[in-house]
Amino acid sequence: MSNFDERSGVVACNTSWGQWYQTIEEVYVEINVPQGTLAKQINIVFAPSQLTCVVRGETIIKGDMFSKVVTDECTWSLEDRKLVRIVLAKARASADNCWKSLLKSEFQADPLVFDAMEKKLTLEKFQKEYIEPGLQV
Repeated sequence: MSNFDERSGVVACNTSWGQWYQTIEEVYVEINVPQGTLAKQINIVFAPSQLTCVVRGETIIKGDMFSKVVTDECTWSLEDRKLVRIVLAKARASADNCWKSLLKSEFQADPLVFDAMEKKLTLEKFQKEYIEPGLQV
């Protein structure tokens, strides 16, 4: 997560399994799994427009993503043996590519959450274009 996210907070879409949220460049998926889950009990498959996540034999997420991703830049991790964190690299990283849902048919952000997501991406774009270039390192 970037410094911008740390300062501005996360606008998340809550789901039955956890939450997902996004930046201009990435979509983050956080899946709550049973305490004690091992990495070998998790199977995640990235395709340019599809995502599958199976935990302990149960399919949590499977379907066509809202938009395409760069599979070579997508990752996942298991944190504290109770949270799966997936990072999806958007194929089209721009403020106007705000995902309305994680999958085309599921996990849609409600209108208020989506509005807040769009505003956050616009602010992130503004910071990248106008504030960060002028920062002294």
